[in-house]
Amino acid sequence: MNLLTLSFILISVLLSVVAQILLKQGMSSATVQGAIHSGGMTAVMVVLTNFFVLGGLAAYVSSAGIWLVVLSKVDVSKAYPFVGLGFIGTMLFAYWFLNEPISAGKIIGTVLIVAGIWFISNN
Repeated sequence: MNLLTLSFILISVLLSVVAQILLKQGMSSATVQGAIHSGGMTAVMVVLTNFFVLGGLAAYVSSAGIWLVVLSKVDVSKAYPFVGLGFIGTMLFAYWFLNEPISAGKIIGTVLIVAGIWFISNN
């Protein structure tokens, strides 16, 4: 796997992480929460016009587009394990931007994910 392809993989994963954080931020807003509890088409419109939700969806679409480029260049069995980095990135971004805690279990899981990615990508 060359450096350009690895860069595309990492950009795709990063955009997916950013999407998760933006979607969580948008769906946690008081306006969206109130609309969801009231239900109906108003809730759908409030969600779909929320800046963070729209940003998260745009990040996901961008991530998927880049991922298609990746799949055209490398075996899916080599590329897909890197998606596991998204778990780590999402945990770290949630800690930094959403003040979510990092537990010992999450750290152990992170180490196992990195080990798994290393074993698969070097095989």
